[in-house]
Amino acid sequence: MGGSSTPGDKNHARSRDDSESGCRVGALHSANMSPANSKGAAFFDLDKTVIATSSALAFGRPLYHGGLMGRRDVLKAAYAQLAYLIAGADEDQMARTRDYLAQLCRGWEVDQVRQIVAETLGELIDPYVYAEAAELIAEHRAAGRDVVLVSASGEEMVRPIGLLLGIDDVIATRMVIQDGRYTGDVEFFAAGPAKAEAMAEFAARRGYDLADCYAYSDSVTDLPMLEAVGHPTAVNPDRALRKAAVERDWPIAVFKYPISLRRRIAALRGKPAIPVTAITVAGAATAVVALWWLSRKRKRSRLAA
Repeated sequence: MGGSSTPGDKNHARSRDDSESGCRVGALHSANMSPANSKGAAFFDLDKTVIATSSALAFGRPLYHGGLMGRRDVLKAAYAQLAYLIAGADEDQMARTRDYLAQLCRGWEVDQVRQIVAETLGELIDPYVYAEAAELIAEHRAAGRDVVLVSASGEEMVRPIGLLLGIDDVIATRMVIQDGRYTGDVEFFAAGPAKAEAMAEFAARRGYDLADCYAYSDSVTDLPMLEAVGHPTAVNPDRALRKAAVERDWPIAVFKYPISLRRRIAALRGKPAIPVTAITVAGAATAVVALWWLSRKRKRSRLAA
């Protein structure tokens, strides 16, 4: 379905020639990227598409301080996420990552996880929302579309991020919960083809034709998600997705200006806002930072001893 682009798609990003691939690449520009005014839904991947970080890894440190993860757990989780990102569309790697992270969460109190996420959301996520993504989300909402956040991260993390962005609908990984704790089993893993299937179910419930819907992602693992809709866009794509987007003549957008939503709201209201330096932190880079942070902390501990 997403195999061809419409004239509207061709204007969906401010275009420039890319010296390496010759594809259309551009940052969001509201003057010529505004979605047509029609009902439907816009599905946004989260990491590196809406936010310039990995949502799962961002909460690793507070979960560690909250006593839910040991140092070894944080290291292994960072490695698992890094391996997942490097492996691309390898289904075996996705399954191993899913199973490891599910077992890592076994026995955690769900309310404690929600509390930690709520307490640290402003610090860990808010400053890293791409301004271009926030603007595009607002344009889709103004056009009367449902906006849906789609992520392989856990629902307890994704839903609060959605609310921060003014998004009520999310498709995220759901863990099995019993007596207020995670059992270590996965009810639904929102990755690969499962994302596209969940999107189709959502569209059917709302009475939308996926041909009228939009989707945005950075990873080739989300190729099924992009192919499911009539208006796909690759955002900050990895090498494999960039190649697929060029082959399918899909728009390619570059988002690179993270800004705090609170600062953005203040600016829109005419209040002074301190400029935010653009910081692009890819999910893989975040994993490396997590490894560096733990090794540095371990070194300080040895020195203190």
